[in-house]
Amino acid sequence: MQMTEQDPRRQRSRARLLDAATTLLAKGGTDAVTIDAVTKLAKVARATLYRHFDNGTELVAAAFGRLIPPAPTVPAEGDLRDRLVELMVSQAKLIESAPMNVTAMCWLGMGPALDDYSSADAAQSDKPELRTLRQTIVAQYRAAFDQVFGTPEAAERLGKFDYDLALAQLLGPLVFTRLATLTPLGRAACEQIVDDFLAARAAQVEAGAHPPALREIPPAQAL
Repeated sequence: MQMTEQDPRRQRSRARLLDAATTLLAKGGTDAVTIDAVTKLAKVARATLYRHFDNGTELVAAAFGRLIPPAPTVPAEGDLRDRLVELMVSQAKLIESAPMNVTAMCWLGMGPALDDYSSADAAQSDKPELRTLRQTIVAQYRAAFDQVFGTPEAAERLGKFDYDLALAQLLGPLVFTRLATLTPLGRAACEQIVDDFLAARAAQVEAGAHPPALREIPPAQAL
């Protein structure tokens, strides 16, 4: 009898595989998540694994998806600067306390080498695990800023701007600090980053400067 997607046995075997892959990823990084190691720890046959995942790349992506914590909340009160500062402080704490976010982002950005996939191809592919992981990471870093940048005050103060460049200017120092194993940035540093960003935008708005027209980038490819 062939098992269907909703078959409890199929769901149990998938859960065991993901439990094993997540454990290996958390303890040993991506190199530890091999087909042999996962099937041995899960006590599941290789053939069963390949009924759930086409390859090791998708298995790693699914494991990453389990380890990434929820996105930070956005303050409901305050002006643009206050909300940006609080959001940056939350993002800094998230990056420091949950480095799996940065690890997953780097893994996707470098293009998983287990097969013929790259992070750019993932957004256009029909592979759900890679697509879901990218969407999860995008939600972590974009969704909260969407709420802040989508206000009338932000439109007035920031004018037209390159959204992806703005995220790089704001989040770049936080991610770099983590990757370089430097001292984590605190509230004062987050305030300085926000103030520098707002000052630069104010100067451009006053000068009437606008960035060149950009190609529309699907959300899944934003990071």
